[in-house]
Amino acid sequence: MNAQLIFNYFPDLSDHQKQQFIQLSDLYRDWNQKINVVSRKDIDELYLRHVLHSLGIAKVQRFKSGTSVLDVGTGGGFPGIPLAILFPETHFTLVDSIGKKIKVVEEVVEGLQLKNVTAVNKRVEELKPRFDFIVSRAVAAMPTFVHWVKGRIKKDSIHERRNGILYLKGGDLSEELKDYRNVQIFNLSNYFTEDFFDTKKVVYLPLKYKG
Repeated sequence: MNAQLIFNYFPDLSDHQKQQFIQLSDLYRDWNQKINVVSRKDIDELYLRHVLHSLGIAKVQRFKSGTSVLDVGTGGGFPGIPLAILFPETHFTLVDSIGKKIKVVEEVVEGLQLKNVTAVNKRVEELKPRFDFIVSRAVAAMPTFVHWVKGRIKKDSIHERRNGILYLKGGDLSEELKDYRNVQIFNLSNYFTEDFFDTKKVVYLPLKYKG
């Protein structure tokens, strides 16, 4: 499975963006041999399980020019790096507490010559800036995650959708989300036809500004 999978779902990519998506495979294969950030099994399905999955967020929310997005627990750079390719006018801060993972992120960002990504080796609680949106891929249950990112959201929204969390999750979320009345769940099977997405979702949770 190659980058054509991405092009099928995102037909308006520039030639430069297409080339960046194509480069992802070699960059991750190379760095994954040095520092294992993607499972051996998944590296062969990088475009399905990691790149397209990350871009599920873009089917729910298009980021305007000037938007700031925080990717928490980015690991090897997902969902932040694919989203940064797709939205070159949006700035992404990718944070992870594990240094070797951020090393891979930095090398992939340099290899792609992405100018709109900052990689940070810290715990999210140590960050000072505020962001329009916070994205992540299932690094913790939602109540824990909300606690981690408390105070990281900007006050004023520049999108129709209020500032908040866009979270890639799978499975039955009813218990985990029962206390959030304003949560919205988007099934990725509505956007992508592959079986992999049958149980995958984007969870949107608006967050109140805390000064």
